[in-house]
Amino acid sequence: MASFSKPPFAEQPQKVPGRTAAMQPKPDHGETSYKGTGRLKGKAAIITGGDSGIGRAVAIAFAREGADVLISYLDEDDDARDTARLVEEAGRRVALVPGDIRDAAHCRSIVARAIESFGRLDILVNNAAFQMTRDSLDDISDEEWRQTFDTNITAMFYLCKAAVPHMKPGSAIINTASVNSDTPKPKLLAYSATKSAIVNFTGSLAQLLAEKGIRANSVAPGPIWTPLIPSTMPNEQVKSFGEETPLKRPGQPVELAPIYVMLASEESSYVSGARIAVTGGVPVM
Repeated sequence: MASFSKPPFAEQPQKVPGRTAAMQPKPDHGETSYKGTGRLKGKAAIITGGDSGIGRAVAIAFAREGADVLISYLDEDDDARDTARLVEEAGRRVALVPGDIRDAAHCRSIVARAIESFGRLDILVNNAAFQMTRDSLDDISDEEWRQTFDTNITAMFYLCKAAVPHMKPGSAIINTASVNSDTPKPKLLAYSATKSAIVNFTGSLAQLLAEKGIRANSVAPGPIWTPLIPSTMPNEQVKSFGEETPLKRPGQPVELAPIYVMLASEESSYVSGARIAVTGGVPVM
């Protein structure tokens, strides 16, 4: 059985959006453990927020399963290059596209780059997210509210709208929601609201795209050890991060990757409109 880090964690404040190299302990993305079996051979995927955290783990897994990968990210060039290297070491093609997905034109350019680079698009993983921890409504600025919704849900609409015309029957869209879609946290008000929106967006999308043969599902992670945590949460929360779960620890990004692979593959050909919980034992209804 694999052994994963448990709290307490050291103080490690970072600026948003955070960097992997500064984290202690380092997140496990499956660099040495994930073994592919060709389940995505010949496919091409877009992963937003693919530079680090869950996105990096999914990129590694997809590549080792045989998929080419476009990594969309904001400006974390060092993390993105590290992930790209891991994709290339798996023998797959990779494209890096920095930029702000709040911009509709940029989202369209991401899809266009994937088609230019790979000649096809089979999988869209909407994973990028923004959050900030706030103690009261007064602490949430109008701009921060818009940034959270524009990053977490509006960009998802832009990307799906641009991607679907290029996707053939059997393609898959996977959206990263959160355990907070079911159990919203008061200090993550804006973030929790967007994650509930993602679940409903995905459910509607699955029905809307069914006749095209395109599946849409969401994944609801619990507390996962990624750069988002030390860059958006106060130190006291980082120190105890994940200890509230029945497993008494945060999940590692690698522990999410097999779910994304399953949802992207033909193994889940009758799974659409679902929300898959990966929460360390916290129930999601």
